[in-house]
Amino acid sequence: MKTDQLIEMLARNAGPAPRALAAKRLAPAAALGLLMSALIAVGALGAIPASLYATPAPWIKLVYCGALALAAAALTARLSRPAAPPRPAQLTTLAVVVIMALVGAASMMSEASGARLQALLGRSWSVCPWSVLVLSLPALVATLWAVRGLAPTRPRQAGFAAGLLAGAVGAGGYALACPESSPAFVALWYTLGILLTGGLGATLGPRVLRW
Repeated sequence: MKTDQLIEMLARNAGPAPRALAAKRLAPAAALGLLMSALIAVGALGAIPASLYATPAPWIKLVYCGALALAAAALTARLSRPAAPPRPAQLTTLAVVVIMALVGAASMMSEASGARLQALLGRSWSVCPWSVLVLSLPALVATLWAVRGLAPTRPRQAGFAAGLLAGAVGAGGYALACPESSPAFVALWYTLGILLTGGLGATLGPRVLRW
C-alpha cells in the first residue's frame, strides 16, 4: 500500500479533532483536587473564622492561588500538546508569581522595621510549604492522569507545569484553614509549597507521562 493511500484510509471518517480537549481533562482534575484539599484542610486544621473574610487577607491568598492555577493550567495545556509554544504561558505564570512577590514586598515595607520578620515568618512558616505540598497531592495525581491522556512530548516540563497547577489548587484549599494574614508570608511560603509540588511533578513526569 502506498503512503498516500494509507493516510487517506486512516483519515477517512475521522471527523474533526476534539476542541479544547486539554481544558476538558484538566478542569475536572483541578476541581476535584480543590475539593479534596479544601475538605482535608478544613477537616484536619479547622476553617478560619468567618470574620476574617471581612479583611483582605484570605482574598489575597485566594486570588493569588486562583490566578496562578489559571496560568499554570494554560501552561500545562500547552505542554500537553506536541509543538504548542509554551513561552506565552510561561511568562504569564512567572508574572503572577512576580506580582505576588511585589505585593509581599510592599506589605513588608509598610510594617515597622521590628515587625517585618514576624510578618514574613508568621506562626506557621515551618509547616506551611509542607502543608501545601501534602494538600496538593490529590490534585497532582488527578492532573498527571489528565495530562497522561493527552500527548505530552516534554514529560519533565509537563510534569512541572502539572505540579504548579496542583500546588496552586492545594494552596487554595489550604488558604481556607490558614490564619496567616501577611501578603509577604503568602508570597514566600505559599510559593515555596507550590514550587515543591512542581518539583515533585517534574520528578514524576518522565515516569508517568511517557507514551
